[in-house]
Amino acid sequence: MTEQPSTDLLTAALTAAARGWHVFPLAPDAKYPALHSEERCPLTGPCATGHHGWERRGTTDPGVIRRAWSHGPYGIGLACGPSGLVVVDLDTPKHPGDLPPARWAGPGITDGLDVFADLCERHGHPGEYETFTVRTGRGGRHLYFAAPVGVTLRNTTGDKGSGLGWKVDTRAHGGYVVAAGSTVAGRPYTVVRDVPVLPLPAWLAALLAPKAPPVAKLDTAAVRARIGRLTAYTQAAVRGEAEKVESAGEGVRNHTLFASAAALGRLVAAGTLPEQDAIDALLGAGQKAGLGEAECRRTIAKGLARGGNGVGRAA
Repeated sequence: MTEQPSTDLLTAALTAAARGWHVFPLAPDAKYPALHSEERCPLTGPCATGHHGWERRGTTDPGVIRRAWSHGPYGIGLACGPSGLVVVDLDTPKHPGDLPPARWAGPGITDGLDVFADLCERHGHPGEYETFTVRTGRGGRHLYFAAPVGVTLRNTTGDKGSGLGWKVDTRAHGGYVVAAGSTVAGRPYTVVRDVPVLPLPAWLAALLAPKAPPVAKLDTAAVRARIGRLTAYTQAAVRGEAEKVESAGEGVRNHTLFASAAALGRLVAAGTLPEQDAIDALLGAGQKAGLGEAECRRTIAKGLARGGNGVGRAA
């Protein structure tokens, strides 16, 4: 009798893994991973080449799962990213004072299920989806969806930032959920809709897609004015490197930008060229050549660091 909970948990873990979902052990009757921290990593076994956290330790290997769950009645964590899942977590209030904010304080809105139904209605879609669904220990729901291909979605939380709404969280890359068969504080997680996982609806994918940060327009006239206050030698060097980047063809643009940043990095290190002036001049040139701002900034930073370390132009 004493081994029954462990047997049931092992069966549930193997069932999840058979669906292609990556599982890892949670502390018994709790939500947190039953794995060592990076600070206490022994650098042996799975961590022989470096610490592996819960996301990398998640597995579908039945042998590994059997060995792990033979040590105790561990709960089951499900790593969403490696499993190709986006889980919509519809939560319930935690106490009587846990009430919806003004944005969601409407008739019939009492929990995350209501908010999600309202959100679906606003976007012209049904409030319920025939997808794999788990009832959480506190009475909420986990709706499982297949993550869209080619887009890396990450976790969202309620009304914060890119969250969907009050008591509506999502778990994707970098997140995990408690899988069915587990308990938390004595309350079980159970499958209430055992059907195939649906693809994430397009309207939800659009809401959850990472938003590009606003691009600040570079004031090229101000950059030229700042460069004009430098010594003639430095001005010529900046103009020359910027021209090389602007005229670089596709396939060599990034390489040219790195090399020019390394060249100007020596002047920055010598104190004859302010770093921000070098960044802005090269950023404008890189964007004119057709490179994106984020890519330019990464390449420029690496090139300036290389030049500052006294290394010559990249080969």
